[in-house]
Amino acid sequence: MGQPGELGRVPSSPPSRRWGLYLLPAVVIFLWSQFTFFPRLQSSDHPATQKLSQHRLAQLEDHLQACSQLHRPPIEYEQPPVATRENPRWNAKTGQSQAILLRNATLFDGERTLDHPVDITFTKGVITHITPTAHDNSISEPQDALVFDLDGRFVTPGLVDMHSHHIAGSSPDVHAVEDVNEMHPDFGPLTPYVTALDALKAYDIVSAIVASGGVTASLILPGSANIMGGEAVPVKNLRRDESGEELVEELLLEHGVPKEERRRYMKMACGENPKNVYGHTRMGNSFLFRQQMDRARQLRQKQDDWCLAAAAAYETGDEKAIAELVRGGGLPTDISLESSVAMLRGQVGINIHCYESEDIEAMLRHSEEFGFRIQAFHHALEAWRVPDTIKNSGQNITVATFSHFAHYKHEAYDATLYAGNILAEHGVPVAYKSDGSNEFLNAKYLLSQAAEAHSFGLAEALALQSVTSIPARSLELAHRIGYAQPGYDADLVIWDSHPLANGATPLQVYIDGRATLSTTVLSTSSQTPTPPPTRPVPLTSDKTAICDSASAPDATVIITGITKTLLPGLRPQTNTDNLTLVLSAGRITCLGAETDCRASAGSATPIHLHDGHLLPGLTAVTAGLGLQDIVMEPSTGDGIVPATTTDLIYAKHGLHPTGSKDLQRAKLGGITTAITAPLAPSEGPIFLRGVSVAFQVSSTSSDSNTTTTTLLDRAILTPDVALHIHVGEAGKTANTPTISAQIGLLRRILAHESLHQLDETLHEQITNGTLPLVIHTRNHHDILHLIHLKRDFPAVDLILFGATEAPLVARELAAARIPVLFTGLRPNPDTWEVKDAVVGPPLTAPGLQTLLAAGVKVGLAQAAWSDSGIHNLGTDAGFAARVVEGLSEEKAVGLVSWEVEDILHLRKGDKEQEEGHGGDFVVYEGNPLEWGASVVLTVDQAARSVVECWPEAS
Repeated sequence: MGQPGELGRVPSSPPSRRWGLYLLPAVVIFLWSQFTFFPRLQSSDHPATQKLSQHRLAQLEDHLQACSQLHRPPIEYEQPPVATRENPRWNAKTGQSQAILLRNATLFDGERTLDHPVDITFTKGVITHITPTAHDNSISEPQDALVFDLDGRFVTPGLVDMHSHHIAGSSPDVHAVEDVNEMHPDFGPLTPYVTALDALKAYDIVSAIVASGGVTASLILPGSANIMGGEAVPVKNLRRDESGEELVEELLLEHGVPKEERRRYMKMACGENPKNVYGHTRMGNSFLFRQQMDRARQLRQKQDDWCLAAAAAYETGDEKAIAELVRGGGLPTDISLESSVAMLRGQVGINIHCYESEDIEAMLRHSEEFGFRIQAFHHALEAWRVPDTIKNSGQNITVATFSHFAHYKHEAYDATLYAGNILAEHGVPVAYKSDGSNEFLNAKYLLSQAAEAHSFGLAEALALQSVTSIPARSLELAHRIGYAQPGYDADLVIWDSHPLANGATPLQVYIDGRATLSTTVLSTSSQTPTPPPTRPVPLTSDKTAICDSASAPDATVIITGITKTLLPGLRPQTNTDNLTLVLSAGRITCLGAETDCRASAGSATPIHLHDGHLLPGLTAVTAGLGLQDIVMEPSTGDGIVPATTTDLIYAKHGLHPTGSKDLQRAKLGGITTAITAPLAPSEGPIFLRGVSVAFQVSSTSSDSNTTTTTLLDRAILTPDVALHIHVGEAGKTANTPTISAQIGLLRRILAHESLHQLDETLHEQITNGTLPLVIHTRNHHDILHLIHLKRDFPAVDLILFGATEAPLVARELAAARIPVLFTGLRPNPDTWEVKDAVVGPPLTAPGLQTLLAAGVKVGLAQAAWSDSGIHNLGTDAGFAARVVEGLSEEKAVGLVSWEVEDILHLRKGDKEQEEGHGGDFVVYEGNPLEWGASVVLTVDQAARSVVECWPEAS
């Protein structure tokens, strides 16, 4: 695979077997020789200057200069750069004003984590020195420098997000400023001639939010609706905070670099998106693209022929030939083909939105046919299927992908959580990117994707490279960003813990040497910067033997090495931190010291853990788990509830509680109970959504030791959990086109003035509070209206779902005793409805902290319309424990288990809890609140059986 520092490095020249595709023909080499002598041709004693009119001479010279630019390859910069280079973005008025010295740092420099503490000095936006820390302070400090002692805190280069749409589609997004996809019917699916540069909003506050997560540089691309979407542009996420104009030019990463020397990037897309927008098949899309590139190839040939003829005519002074060449307009050009021709000349890097292996293979064929080089496949969730094909293309292609976001459409269905590790093992450079555009693709939390990839096997150095040096190399900007070494831009992040740890948060983010956070470096205590573990995976033979024994009826299992239990109502019989658990026929018979428990174990199946954790089974309020395999393919499950339905929908009637890949991931995350409502459209509208169901994620039939989940067995736990209604943008249907209409109709329903699709029994249950009413809403003004409604109808058991802006009205919610199933743990003010969202550390206190401090009863729920990240419910709780002051691990676990059950009235009685834990529980190897834990056993005590044993998912 090669050294980590070399993985993904863009070669200075293409591989020898592809020279014929990239090098200019011999005729153009001759042309270059003419340009070499161009200054000599302009001398006053040359025959041409004596015979030609000055006007024609000037015209010809302009065109020959244009010929020269046509064949100019992108500049190759020294890497690493010299320490004395200047940052072209720096200026004396707004730039870094004095030298800064970060003393005693633990540094990941873009290739590796140094094994000794260092001092980092930067001035005028450039890192000038990195030296070992001298504990006697014998190394002199720069004059007038600001000095911060980091006490071993972790420092990385600024993160590089090579796929985002923020500041092209403004936040909050409204139609007037949605400039991501060019889809006018006059243009069609090929728009290579547009550029994201013309869509950027320099005033957009989202830049500061993204930067607060440590993301200092982003490639802003057009969207993926078109086969060729247009040119992308790299930016620094630094807004001006001085009085004066906010300019797009000053956002550009290459601000200060001559425009003709700036990098160029083309955004392309294949597969479902252009198919769905324009109605072509893959065959048709391939033809349209090849037709475009053939036109570009013909224009390139015309240009080369013209330039050669012009140079020859100029050399000989042939006035007639020159007049003919100039008369037709000179050098052949076509503004609609300019960027496509530049692709063929190697002047534009190609970045392709491409998921499935057949689309990847097709684009490789096209690149061979036309001789362009692909920089990266983006999203590429099936790239793990064809790593050797990608590697052997000779193009050094980066795969810029998601760590878990998948399954929502067919081309995302065959994703695997191990993709990063698989690709890296085959030598393919892997980058993680945000696609920054909405709440569940939040660019601020880019680093969490690298952390998740690390937990599924990607080496620590490669995980950190995946969001720093690898994307920088892919974008051919690794002479400036992606590294923390002398000569690089001073884009640096100081972290409060190891950057791959769950909830790692920047203490300070420097962009071009300027601090972007108002916090002080020493404001948070330091944690030991050690990396989290990767998920332990047992040998197949060990797993098979243990699972066969543990899953047998009346099996006895003895588990040693449990370091922590977070089961409510169950206290170990000893204070030791090395507990032993005995499980007999699905019941806990001993939890204490090994010597005490072995006596009751008999001939038990032994399981030895190093860092065992014992937790209750987690309870997930989901987007649609168990109803649909692929959200965007209605044929793969129950289907989507239409806004026009005249019937009340019950999720229990459409439940398919087996086989789904999201269900497998739920098992992987220790989830035993799922609550799902009928599946709503991804962007609405729908007012009356229907009645949710609670079901068991895993169950075992009485006569078999194999895991089954059937509707005739114990799959459904509570057939009717709650009635779900949407209030807000997602509720604006033809019958409820305004929020006022939604609130009005809801009031009429509760006042018995309207049944509105409810039968009398359900209507009575809602109004007397025996069945909860769950309102999906986000905006704090809408929440206040619902608080008024609760005051007028106190018997109604009103619960809020989502409630992104709920922290703004936390005291009012607490006073009204309205609980919240909260999805705003990592909010993004991506729409007008949530433009005032509390964005969280390091810019604000966490919104969850505000809710809990006010006394609001809270459970955590899934935010996205895709459940592909459901296995991270435990790490969501861990994130909450990390960022919310005073939140213990036990209380954090409650947010994803018993608090949710209490809110929805699903929990077992208090007496049972006092006598000992009587519900589902899960044994983990590792701490499930951190990255890198694995489920070992999931136990259903009611069924007296092990229902999962080392579950795995793709």
